[in-house]
This record gives sequence, C-alpha cells and structure tokens, in this order.
Amino acid sequence: MENPEHACRYSVVVRMFNEAPYVRRLYEQLVAAMQKLPEPFELVFVDDGSADSTFALLSELVQRDARVRVVRLRRNFGQTAALAAGFDHALGDIIIAMDADLRSSPAEIPLLLDKLAEGYDLVSGWRQDRRHEGFLRTWPSRVANWLLAKISGVELRDFGTTFKAYRRELLRDLRLYGDRHRFIPVLASWVGARIAEVAVSDAPREFGHSHYGIGRTRRVFFDLLSLKFLMDYTSRPLHFFGPAGLLGLGAGSAILLFLFIKKVAYGTHLFVEHGPLVILGMLLFLSGLQLLAVGLIGELVARTHFDGHEKPVYRVDCVLGQTRMAGAPH
Repeated sequence: MENPEHACRYSVVVRMFNEAPYVRRLYEQLVAAMQKLPEPFELVFVDDGSADSTFALLSELVQRDARVRVVRLRRNFGQTAALAAGFDHALGDIIIAMDADLRSSPAEIPLLLDKLAEGYDLVSGWRQDRRHEGFLRTWPSRVANWLLAKISGVELRDFGTTFKAYRRELLRDLRLYGDRHRFIPVLASWVGARIAEVAVSDAPREFGHSHYGIGRTRRVFFDLLSLKFLMDYTSRPLHFFGPAGLLGLGAGSAILLFLFIKKVAYGTHLFVEHGPLVILGMLLFLSGLQLLAVGLIGELVARTHFDGHEKPVYRVDCVLGQTRMAGAPH
C-alpha cells in the first residue's frame, strides 16, 4: 500500500451515487492525472447512499491506496450535502470537486489549477461544447446560466458544472445546504472571492443515465427566485414579505372600513348587497396579517441562523482511510 504524507496539497472530492461502473476507471484516471503534479494529493469519495456495489468497490480502493478516503453517508442526502461532507473531510489546501461519471476529464484538472495559481480563489469549468446533449437540454441551460449571471453579477457561462477548484480558506466561509451547490460561485462572490472560468470538455455519459434529467429545467424559475431572495433578503426577510403584507392589510382595511360605514350610516345588509366585497376585504386583511407574520418569523429565524450553532446537513455512517480533518462534523 502506498503511504503518502498525512498533509497533502490537493484533495479531489467526488460524490458517488450508484456509480459502480465508473469507480475503477475514475480512480485510475484521477491517479494518472494527479501523479503528474509535484505535490501530494488525496482522493475523497463520498458515497451518498448508493444502493449498488459502489461502496464495496470504494472499500477495495482504500485497501490498495492510502491516498483514498471514503466517506459513507447514512442515506442519500443529495449532491449539496455530499459535497459539504467531502469538503469537511478533505485535508488539502486546494480542493477540486467533480462528478463521478467522467463527463469531466480528470486530465483537465491542471487547467483549473493553473488558473487558480494566477491568484484566484475559485476556478470553474465551462462546458463549452455540449452539442451531444441536444437542443432541448442545452438551450434552457444557456438561458438559465445567462439569467443567473445577470441577477448575481457573477460573469460565468456555466453555473451547473461541479468541476471546480477551490482554495480551502474560501470553503470555510461557505455554508452549504439545500441545493446551494449550484450557487457556490455566487456565495463565494459575497465573501469577496476572486472567480475565474476555464473551458473544459464535456463527454457523454457512458453507463446508466444522468441523475439530472430534462425535468430539472422546470426548477430554473425557482432557482432564480431563491437566488434573488438569498442575495437581497436572507438577513432581512421582512423587507420581502412586508410590502405585500402592508398592501394587503391596507386594502383590506379600507374595504372593511367602507363597508362598516355603509352598515352604520345606511343600515345596508352587507352580505346581500356586497357579499363578494366583504369576502375580498376579509381575505386581503387576513392575508396581509399572515404575510407580516411570516416576515417577522423569518426575521427571528434569520437571527437564530446567524447567531446560533450551525449543524451539519448530513450524517456520516463511516469513514474509511486516513483520519478525518479535525473539526469535521459527524
């Protein structure tokens, strides 16, 4: 068994979910690419609740090569949580993340590292040629990337790729949960990171099917909405819900006041003559109250989030290989 130094310069983090056909080829290509670098490295594979033989194959790699570490999660937590687990357990000063399906080539890792050496904190791959995916997948992706760039102010052409290189100190400042892995460049820009992009290849998936089908494009609108909310209202949700709440509360109050005056002054039978208006006034008033309440509760939740103890978004079943990074959560 090869025994590298405990400290390493580079960590390659790969999320694995039912990727048994790729395990050995991925390992071989990663080792071939990383061995060309002059400094020590490690490979951190995160098994995100695979139901096939992925974990067994990864366990064999741990026995063969001390540079391999396997973090097995207790269930399938999703890509963001799996990447967070890999980042937490990585020992390298520079961390490279990629998918397991070999659509991104490990041989192109030096492209990211060379750009990172120019003084950047994050370098993202840009899948320049994706014609093999077909128009129905590439066109919505291009539109979404363009909108994300315009909304966020981060001038990237490909937000969706996992193939990125990071400096460790940058990842320490990022809190990943939900589907935030798609917004890592945006989150990084908030903390003042220097971000760059390099063109990389994108090969068709050889085995099985992609875990991200065309149905994912339906989530673009919600991605954009959540990004806008995260950028402008994360720390002040009342500013988001408050105006709509005040508008509903004001309109409802005006309608109900008008009806009250008619009832008192003219004895009008409200439900007979103004039934729909009564219902509209009550709905607007109650909706306004609810939106204001949601905003206030959001303020309390935000305060708790920023002031309270942050818990990990994943649970580890076991770790095979080198000792995990001190302070990494279980």
